[in-house]
Amino acid sequence: MSVISMKQLLEAGVHFGHQTRRWNPKMAEYIYTERNGIYIIDLQKTVGLVDKAYYAVRAAIEDGGSILFVGTKKQAQDAIKAEAERCGMYYVNQRWLGGMLTNFKTIQGRIKRLKELETMQEDGTFEVLPKKEVIKLKGEMEKLEKNLGGIKNMKGVPSAMFIVDPRKERIAIQEAHILGIPIISIVDTNCDPEEIDYVIPGNDDAIRSVKLIVAKMADAVIEANQGAQDNLEDKKAAPIRQDVKPVVADIKPEATQQVQ
Repeated sequence: MSVISMKQLLEAGVHFGHQTRRWNPKMAEYIYTERNGIYIIDLQKTVGLVDKAYYAVRAAIEDGGSILFVGTKKQAQDAIKAEAERCGMYYVNQRWLGGMLTNFKTIQGRIKRLKELETMQEDGTFEVLPKKEVIKLKGEMEKLEKNLGGIKNMKGVPSAMFIVDPRKERIAIQEAHILGIPIISIVDTNCDPEEIDYVIPGNDDAIRSVKLIVAKMADAVIEANQGAQDNLEDKKAAPIRQDVKPVVADIKPEATQQVQ
């Protein structure tokens, strides 16, 4: 059974592409028809490709990896933040800073500064500083939080990246390609699917459409983490049998010698 239904996709308007004059010919295989100058996306293909992306995300998490959710366009910002936080992953929803992945060590320095400022606010340091200096420090903290708040707990580059609108997130895609990070993305009819490892053909401009797809990717993370937790609990609960003797194979001495 698919993780998403045709009905859900239709109700969210995932099938509405761009005007026919604004399209990328490479998206032809994902287009069902044209209606009133608008391309209609083939949702049967979208259903299957959402499944493929879902299980790719789940596999990455099951392997101990992480997902970075990226969507800086206005229609995506709220969903990216809400769903990434819901599943405990990282996100960028305001501005992609150049080198955010390819120069991650420098970014970590800025994150360290953000955490220092947060500590100063929490431990009362701001209360004993001059008012002008506090205003300046708070302004710095707010700017850092806005741009880096979604990745301040990210220890290294992610295992995969989920993107809303590849045209908008060109720098993020370039950095992911340099580092060999797989990309999962909602790809509208005006985008190039060849840049994306896991294409999800769909409307990347409608808030409901974006929210639906982002939520499904977050669900994949949650399911993977829940499965890992269940397995851990099963191992803890399983009794250790005292009557089982270790199996020792008959190994000839020469078989243990290293190959010269």
